[in-house]
Amino acid sequence: MEYFPAPLEKLVEQFARLPGIGGKSAQRLAFYVLGLPEESAREFADAILDAKRSVTCCPVCQNFTAGGLCPICASPKRDSTTICVVTDPRDVAAIERSREYNGHYHVLHGVISPMNHVGPDDLSIKSLVERVAKGGIQEVIMATNPDTEGETTAMYIARLLKPFDVRVTRLAYGIPVGGHLEFADNATLTRALAGRQDI
Repeated sequence: MEYFPAPLEKLVEQFARLPGIGGKSAQRLAFYVLGLPEESAREFADAILDAKRSVTCCPVCQNFTAGGLCPICASPKRDSTTICVVTDPRDVAAIERSREYNGHYHVLHGVISPMNHVGPDDLSIKSLVERVAKGGIQEVIMATNPDTEGETTAMYIARLLKPFDVRVTRLAYGIPVGGHLEFADNATLTRALAGRQDI
């Protein structure tokens, strides 16, 4: 038995399809949208459609852009000799928030995952290799997640870049700032010990 009219049920279902949104949250969002004035609801719907129509991938780094080069690739102030390889555009935003990196990026739009039927050809790896092959790149930083798929992807790309005169590095991992050793798992402690630095 349906509790709500069909259009409302459909709206709840659409919200429930979003990542991280369960049934109750989807219901709450649907009721919120229904409570909006018609003009605000139209603006919300138009914003979704406009983003879907106008947001594309940068022809150089594959990050999201509203047409042409993304602001990072277009900036003459960025270090063009370094490329940071990330899984998706959200990772670019995370690294940019740190304000510690001033190079360029390359967004893969996923990781190699045989279980999910994602292979190297499904990612933007070929365009990365073409960028490096053109020359001028001194370092490629692999910033994929430190999980099985992220490690596999990083190692695969590192092997592809071996013939080129480029340094391939990996983000360091270990104990998080503010963390306690007693709560760290064995893999994290192993990585932290291997990546120790002089002080």
